[in-house]
Parts: sequence; structure tokens; C-alpha cells
Amino acid sequence: MNADSTMTAARLYGPRDLRVDRVPRPGAPGPGQALLRVTTVGICGSDLHSYLDGRIGDTVIQQPLILGHEFGAVVEAVGPDALDGNFTPLQPGTRVAVDPAQPCGRCELCEHGHPNLCHRLHFCGSFPDDGSLCEWMLMPAYTCFPLPAAIDDAGGALLEPLGIAIHATDLAKIQVANSVAILGAGCIGLYLLQLARLSGADPVFIVDQFPWRLQVAERYGGIPINFQEADAVRTVLQSTGGRGVDVAIEAAWADHSVQWAAEMARLGGRLVLVGIPGSDRMELKHSTIRRKGLTLRAVRRMKHTYPRAIHLAQTGMADLNGIISHRFPLAQSPAAFAMNAAYDGAVVKAIIEVTR
Repeated sequence: MNADSTMTAARLYGPRDLRVDRVPRPGAPGPGQALLRVTTVGICGSDLHSYLDGRIGDTVIQQPLILGHEFGAVVEAVGPDALDGNFTPLQPGTRVAVDPAQPCGRCELCEHGHPNLCHRLHFCGSFPDDGSLCEWMLMPAYTCFPLPAAIDDAGGALLEPLGIAIHATDLAKIQVANSVAILGAGCIGLYLLQLARLSGADPVFIVDQFPWRLQVAERYGGIPINFQEADAVRTVLQSTGGRGVDVAIEAAWADHSVQWAAEMARLGGRLVLVGIPGSDRMELKHSTIRRKGLTLRAVRRMKHTYPRAIHLAQTGMADLNGIISHRFPLAQSPAAFAMNAAYDGAVVKAIIEVTR
């Protein structure tokens, strides 16, 4: 195998065992496909679950897997009938954001307008499908969304978590002057905060334990609560006169924070779950959700949110890049994941710059 037929990739072999390898480079694109040169990849909380545990939920990594699903790229070549996510011909040289989800489009759930619940869904970086921490990828052209000049490569990668936040906001049905509590000031939590404020919510509380993340949240108009320094539930209830918030969104590690979110919600309120628990178990007292009559919605990825996300970022209504705290080259992916998993270096959002 000569050098031209291989590429660099970051592959997970097991818990905390991320290695930079040389792997075969993909071939020419087939019908409806695009060959992509990956430019930028974001490290997501779900990537960290795979990194720490060698699995996410009940999906176990059984052989070396290329991680990564938040990414931007440049189209190098296209196959016949390659239409982008806007149903227009995809052109080589186009900078694109890439939706990592590849629904079949033909199953019952896809037919009912729920491609995020597709029976045969393939998803980048979720075993057995390799992800984007590599130099080259073949993807269906319909997953590619052309980027305007106003969004740089890193911003293109971050359209994916913004899309998750848009879907969560849709499920939350946030209305003008609703009160909201967001648990977790990570990437998606900070985008949720921006969208809640954009929707007219007030007040918006945001709970975390890291002061540097809460400083970013305060910059976006959130009311920060450090649960290491104050009882987060009591603070929210006292601030709302004992009523609780209209919408509570759990966007952290989905452990005791789910119960906290339920306790923060008002009678008849809405509880939206975004975070993924490492234990694959949810901690929630039945009496809390029953006696309050809460509506519980779980977020499963997103539904065709890229056009909306691009509009929000292009017009400045959402700030994509303001949460980026660290940038690493592909060769330093193991160090980037180790730092991110330990929450060292005041990390908010780490980006892997694959190619330029």
C-alpha cells in the first residue's frame, strides 16, 4: 500500500485508547456520493462517552473505530446524480457542513417525518460506522450543505450541535416570556441558552460546576448557578417565587441532573432530556414527574435543521465560534480527548483541525 492510498485517522481501540493511524483512503465516489476532504471536527460529549467507556448507551465498539461526527469539509469529487441537502447539484470545491446522520428515507419513521428515528439509520462515528476524524470521507451528497463565506470551517463543524439545540428547542416549545432552566453549560447547553433567549424566554437559568463555562453563559444572557457553591434547585425555586420554570432542559451527563431538572420545573411544566448518561440509566423519582404532571420529551439527534442553523449563524442571531476554547491538529487528537475528558485547561469546546 503506497502513501497515496492511505490517510491519517484517529481510531478508538477501547476505553481511553485513541490512536492516530494510517488507514486506507476511500476511493472514487459512486452515484449520489461525494468525496470529502475533512477540514474541522468538533469533540462532542457523545464522543467523550465512547472515549471513556468504549461504548455509548448499549452500542459497544467492537473493533477500532474512527470517531467524530461534528464536521465541515471541502468537496473533492462527486459521483453521478450528486444532489446536496438543498436538492441542488453538489459541485467540487464547495465548502460544506455535513449532517452525520444517514437515514434510509423509506422506513415507517422516515415516511412519517421522523428521520432521526430511522430503523436503519447510519451515523458517523457510531459503531460500526466510521466517523470524521480522518482526512478523507465518502458521504451521501444529500448530507452536505454548502457554507456561506460568513461561516468558517470551525463554524461549519459546529452547525451540528447547533442543530441538536434547535431540535431540542422545538421539542421544548419555548414561548415568549417562558422561564427556562438549562442544566449543563457545555456546547449544546450554551447553544440552547442562545436559542432560548432568541425565542424570548426570560429568565433563563443555567447550571454548571465550572466557573469558566458559567462566565461564557453569563455573556450570552444566562443567569449562572454554580451547583458546587449553591443548591441549584433551591436557587431556581426561590428565584421564581416557588413556582418553578416553564421548561427545564437537561443537557449535561443525565445523572442526578435529571432529577434536579424535574424538581425545577413548575406544575404542568416541560422536561426535555438532551444529555446521555454514562451508566445508560436515568435517575428520576416517579412521584416528582407524576405529581407535577410533567411532559417529558427526549431528544434524538435532529430533523433537517441545517438550513435553519446556517441562517441563524449567517445572520449573527446565533454565535457559533464564541464557545471555542481549544484547537488541535489531527495528530494531537489523543491529547485533545484526554484533556477534554478531564475538563482540564478551562475547556469549553475543543476543535480538531484536520486539513487546511
